[in-house]
Amino acid sequence: QVQLVESGGGLVQAGGSLRLSCAASGRTYSPYALGWFRQAPGKEREFVAAISWSGGTTVYADSVKGRFTISRNNAKNTMYLQMNSLKPEDTAVYYCAQRGGAIAYTRSREYDTWGQGTQVTVSS
Repeated sequence: QVQLVESGGGLVQAGGSLRLSCAASGRTYSPYALGWFRQAPGKEREFVAAISWSGGTTVYADSVKGRFTISRNNAKNTMYLQMNSLKPEDTAVYYCAQRGGAIAYTRSREYDTWGQGTQVTVSS
């Protein structure tokens, strides 16, 4: 069974940057795609970014396009989310998710393994 552990969250001022990591451990069967989702208080979980097995395909939500960059290192079983120009509306718990197969999807129901989440708070 695969376990996903997020790290790198914290408190940052608007305009600042954070880098989230998601480490996979346990039985990881390749290929697998990865994604980042987030959930703000009182709101539904929403898609942020996803990356294919090879890393050659990346998809972003319109709200983060141009500010966030998703990447992965398969040798380290780790995925990253570089977040720049952060805004207060980016405040949320960020989750990483994994699905079997090479293709990245934007819908949360396509993912079968989830991390516990890491809090990101952006102050104005």
